[in-house]
Amino acid sequence: MPIQVLHYLLSTLSASFMRLRLFLPFLFVFAACEPDESLPEAPPENPAQTIVDRAIAEHGGAVLDYAVVEFDFREFHYTITRDGGMYRYERTFTDSTGAAIHDVLDNKGITRTVNGEPVTLTPEETNRMATPLNSVPYFALLPYNLNDAAVQKRYLGEVTLAGEPYDKIEVTFQQEGGGRDFDDRFIYWFHRDHHTMDYLAYAFHVDDGGTRFREAYNVRTIDGVRFADYHNFVSDSLQTPDDPIEQYDTLMEQTELELLSDIVLENVTVRPR
Repeated sequence: MPIQVLHYLLSTLSASFMRLRLFLPFLFVFAACEPDESLPEAPPENPAQTIVDRAIAEHGGAVLDYAVVEFDFREFHYTITRDGGMYRYERTFTDSTGAAIHDVLDNKGITRTVNGEPVTLTPEETNRMATPLNSVPYFALLPYNLNDAAVQKRYLGEVTLAGEPYDKIEVTFQQEGGGRDFDDRFIYWFHRDHHTMDYLAYAFHVDDGGTRFREAYNVRTIDGVRFADYHNFVSDSLQTPDDPIEQYDTLMEQTELELLSDIVLENVTVRPR
């Protein structure tokens, strides 16, 4: 091959290589800008989850993760022990015969002792004891348990209640892990600025079913945990568990609720573990 031709070919290749070097960064930028359809899209943020997380923190959830809470509710004394994922709910009282009753619900199940002696429970007795042993601590510590695995949250929007701004959230439960009352339905109202849970409504199916609406009062903070007592209301227009309990805020504004009872926790103490 003549030396002039070889020189020409080498010059051409060198120029082409230089142009390719200049163009390569743009290729990489273009490739980076192209969407990768093989990657799944990030799920949209669930506003209900964010609101509940803030409320749990505001109510002292970090303290409750490892704590012993005690209080008196009506004729019963309750002790709630939380140790991470482990829990123990205890109820003590004296029955009509003067016997000392000690009921326990924990990760293993339900037990009862009478005057210090264990007794054998029938399935019917176990089911009957399960509701108060679970529900009283559940309501007392709300919104602490709203991140349990069986909880399903849905954001219902913003409302004004008693002149204050609230986020409205529906809570239902999966059947697996949701307990014997998994078909109950709850509505919670969380203050948009203070992140507190000030109202709740629920529809229940036990004892022929019904609905309730609760308004927090006597709010106090004890060793980092927020507690409240509640005015417990009913409505003539929302009497069955299938009725739209999300309308309770409207009925409250229209003063169409009847006070049924007061839910009062007395002698509350908190001992961090």
